[in-house]
Amino acid sequence: MSSRGVRHDSMRARNLAVVLDAIHRTGPHTRAALAERTGLTKTTVSSLVADLLEAGVVSEGGAVRGGERGRPGVAVSLSGRRVATLGLEVNIDYLAACVVDLTRAVRLRRTRPADNRNSDPAEVLGLLRDLARETTDAAAADGLRVMGAALAVPGTVEDGVLRSAPHLGWRDVRVAGLAGDLPLAVDNEANLAALGELWFGSREADFLYVSGEIGIGAGLVVGGALFRGTYGLAGELGHVVVVPDGPACRCGGRGCLEVYAGQDALLGPLKSVTELVERLEAGEPRALEACARAGDALGVALTSAVHLLDPGRIVLGGVYAPLFPWLGGPVTDGLGARLAPMRGTPPPLVVSGIGADAAVLGAAGLVIQRVLADPAQTLGL
Repeated sequence: MSSRGVRHDSMRARNLAVVLDAIHRTGPHTRAALAERTGLTKTTVSSLVADLLEAGVVSEGGAVRGGERGRPGVAVSLSGRRVATLGLEVNIDYLAACVVDLTRAVRLRRTRPADNRNSDPAEVLGLLRDLARETTDAAAADGLRVMGAALAVPGTVEDGVLRSAPHLGWRDVRVAGLAGDLPLAVDNEANLAALGELWFGSREADFLYVSGEIGIGAGLVVGGALFRGTYGLAGELGHVVVVPDGPACRCGGRGCLEVYAGQDALLGPLKSVTELVERLEAGEPRALEACARAGDALGVALTSAVHLLDPGRIVLGGVYAPLFPWLGGPVTDGLGARLAPMRGTPPPLVVSGIGADAAVLGAAGLVIQRVLADPAQTLGL
């Protein structure tokens, strides 16, 4: 191909992304309005819209006022009819998959209870591969074309390799090929849960998301983007020390937040969060004491986070979402008492709008963002 052809293809790919971004962010628009908004010619916009229509990314229908005087034009909007993405999650006690279309509507959701502590990666990933295949087959039967997948894991990730997931007992696990021929991204559960909250939940631009599971992670969203840190390891809130001479933690330290406010600490001898909620609703003293202790420890850790990061709000997710009626008060009280001397009112503390689904939705949403950012590459246009 000549250099002129390469330049033309590159420009076309960029223009496809510009038009699709305008439809996504501020649409629906007529073709005339898209030309005015993007600065492209009407002929170019019409050609690009035709390609996006053919790919099933957008649809036309309904009358809206365009960028010109006269009769209303036909609206071009994102379509959820044909193109979708796959979100996957490996957690300590379950596997999950979901299919989300380009309008961010959840089309399918599958969950499999499992005990993945100190498990065989090959066995667990085999079960997840079966779940992914089952879910994509169901999506295809519904007329959806799944364009890519992302996986949320409870551990640190580098270059597509799960470097360490202590609760799973996994180290240096490569997950390539998990989703068959689909492109697969892998990221930390708390990071993807924060993005899930951004795209599917509160949609606030600045917040600290706290993921309460057996481990405790956090994701910081600033200006609508995830802050990952220099090595992608930002957000290890569970290993912030809240009691310097406290009990030993699995990380080798002592008195970490996870020891006091992780799922195991909250449940004690109980089998599930559902059982804990039932006992809390009944006013059982031991259950109430466990939540008060966890809330106080969270307040200590989050006080340091607020001093360091100054988030617009704090969102509690994971198992903290169903426990929020009992955790929220102790956390808020602890934050207020410790922050009052320096900054007065603490940032608002809110419950996640999507609860336990945050990470798997964030995984699917990550692929949606990639489709929107580069439709030519991801859709083969």
